[in-house]
Amino acid sequence: MTKVHVTVGEAVLSATLDDTPAGRDFAALLPLELTLSDYHGIEKVADLPRKLDTTDAPARYAAKAGDIALYAPWGNLAIFYKPFQAAPGLVRLGAFDGDFEPLLRHGSFKVSLARAD
Repeated sequence: MTKVHVTVGEAVLSATLDDTPAGRDFAALLPLELTLSDYHGIEKVADLPRKLDTTDAPARYAAKAGDIALYAPWGNLAIFYKPFQAAPGLVRLGAFDGDFEPLLRHGSFKVSLARAD
């Protein structure tokens, strides 16, 4: 498992990536600067620079609030702030270790993701 920091403005949030092919491949992309935007009042999304390895990933996943995921069909990052039903192609990458409230802002905004080493 890889510990990461997600920086939103002045706030630094902690998260842990899963020890899975997709989680490890996402960690290999770090550090990243992404622009998050809201999607359907459930999640924040951003385009990733490339597709991730989804070897052995379950066909469906039901997201929980605080989950960091990949939507494989589109190749984008999804950070859920509300739970979501099991969806095909949704692959969990990890989750926030605690509070993620600084992500709950309107409009598009930049975040930085880096290993916490």
